[in-house]
Amino acid sequence: MKRKGLVALVGAAALSLVASLVTTTSASAAVNCDPYTGYAKMKGKTVTIFTSILEPELTTLNTAMSDFQACTGIKIKIEGSNQFEALLPVRVKGGNAPDLAWIPQPGLLAKLVETGKVVPAPAAVVKNVDKYWSKSWKAYGTVKGKFYAAPFGSNMKSLVWYSPKQFKAAGYSVPTTWAAMTALADKMAADGKTAFCGGLGSGGATGWPATDWVEQIVLRDHGSAVYNGWVNHTVKFSDPRIVSSMEKVAAWMQNPKWVGNVKGIATTSFQDAGRGIPDGKCMMLQQASFYGNIIAESGATISPTGDAFAFYLPATNSKVTVPVVGGGEFTAAFAKRAEVVAVQAYLSSATFATSRVQLDNWISANSGVPLAAYKNQVDKLSATYLANPKSTFGFDASDLMPAAVGAGSEWREFTAWFGEGKSIADVVKAIDASWPKS
Repeated sequence: MKRKGLVALVGAAALSLVASLVTTTSASAAVNCDPYTGYAKMKGKTVTIFTSILEPELTTLNTAMSDFQACTGIKIKIEGSNQFEALLPVRVKGGNAPDLAWIPQPGLLAKLVETGKVVPAPAAVVKNVDKYWSKSWKAYGTVKGKFYAAPFGSNMKSLVWYSPKQFKAAGYSVPTTWAAMTALADKMAADGKTAFCGGLGSGGATGWPATDWVEQIVLRDHGSAVYNGWVNHTVKFSDPRIVSSMEKVAAWMQNPKWVGNVKGIATTSFQDAGRGIPDGKCMMLQQASFYGNIIAESGATISPTGDAFAFYLPATNSKVTVPVVGGGEFTAAFAKRAEVVAVQAYLSSATFATSRVQLDNWISANSGVPLAAYKNQVDKLSATYLANPKSTFGFDASDLMPAAVGAGSEWREFTAWFGEGKSIADVVKAIDASWPKS
């Protein structure tokens, strides 16, 4: 789950920061304004954006937007708050909505649309999204058949971490199919190695990595329709298709030949799970793109030939094309002034996405961004799949489910599944029973 992973990487000082306000500064007179000729000059106009994003990312975003601001005359004020999810609905209800908001959960977008205050996406935004994003991405910005919010940033969860150096030394090749990956795991086990490592520990959020593993397989096995039905509970956890995917997860991550002590996964922290990858103590770990930052804490090099890197978790069903689980933000508008529409259109463009990507440590699913713009090789790898127009994208399911399930019973039951050997039948029965009745 994106939220839990990122929180673990943010310092206490940042978490204590309730809100920050940043205004773009004028760029130098040497700015090339050619990319912005399609936007009318609007000197003296201001557009406000509210977000859960905090420093130092806010400053980087403003740097990415500085040329647009200088060339159009629009001043952009971004307010970041770690109380965003609680404050935005209050502000909307109280008539104090921002012009734009970067919303990290499609469920929150849907609730805000119910207020009647969210403005449907203008034609320029619709055109950009149809051109640059897959249908799966557009669907998450759509509520009851009407498109409201363009994708903004994104993150990639469908990765497997490994050590290129250890693979080369052992003569292993990166697998590109599920069958090849399981065959590789068998070979590693025969060689006396731990093929896969894992950890569910995350304090009060213990269990979330297992939700990611199940999400990966449900999307890969069954595609978007079943995946989204599962999110909405029209497809229950006890549905044979979900049970079948959980059995596949068990064959993968509860296989003692591959992982060693299965119960130990429940008590190992997700941060520590893959620290042994550079030294070959563990050969593979399924975890999101952010995990490279954790491995790098030891001084390990993250590169295609280095101590650690990642490969795409292979598909399981040829009928589901390029399955990718991830997350991201969506730009929603609460005003339709000309300057707001201009900023919306710009933020949904390949021009903005490329400007931000070039500043590093950011991923866009916008297919108009050239891969050469990425400095970070993991981000570049992630974008290869996230921005693929044929990708079947699934937003982190547990982030979309009711909190009582996605941040409650699912964590507890999956931890018991690994740590106590609780049966899949009992796990799915308990989660289904916990689903809110209304």
